[in-house]
Amino acid sequence: MTGFITDLPLYLAGLLTTITVSASGVAIAALLGIVFATGLRSSFRPLALLTRAYVEFARGAPLALLLFLLYYGGPQIGLLLSPYVAGIFGLGLYGAGPFAEIFRAGLNAVPKGEREAAEMLGLTRGQRILHVELPQALRLTLPPCVGQAIALLKESAVLSVITVGELTKVAGTISSISFSVVTPYLTIALLYWALVEILSKSGRALERHFALRGS
Repeated sequence: MTGFITDLPLYLAGLLTTITVSASGVAIAALLGIVFATGLRSSFRPLALLTRAYVEFARGAPLALLLFLLYYGGPQIGLLLSPYVAGIFGLGLYGAGPFAEIFRAGLNAVPKGEREAAEMLGLTRGQRILHVELPQALRLTLPPCVGQAIALLKESAVLSVITVGELTKVAGTISSISFSVVTPYLTIALLYWALVEILSKSGRALERHFALRGS
């Protein structure tokens, strides 16, 4: 117990880092996902093909590969990133592919009549997407978006390979100092579980909120 109290500041620092890099990575992934989703639906074929190529790459490439390319390969082309920044952008670029497919499906699910009504009102394609389709798509895609955010939270454990001081890195450091494996890794497993529970319950609360507003 004494060892746990002594190591508590390290756990809290790792928890804060995990939360900040995960939240930032999810935000970037979601924003890119919206952009790529509109690209996938573009009538301009070269743009649609280019977007599809990136989405397939992001969905198929391991996160560790993207992190190595950004952090270790970046300096070779003049891109110098700290482990923290590389970790955030790595998560964002990695999650953009799945988010793009989620939002594409959501935009396609918006009733055709809604689009036709917007066109009759004289809205441009950009205005139609921003004010009519996207708000409805976000409500429709909330459950899979929460699921993808949880997946990225858990994937943040891989950031330890580029020395980001998140929970897994902290557990490894404590384990190497104390020669204890069970306590540090069990502790961070419980912390990850708590974060996932918070995200899941927040997502369900938002679903109920939108359901009440729609009723």
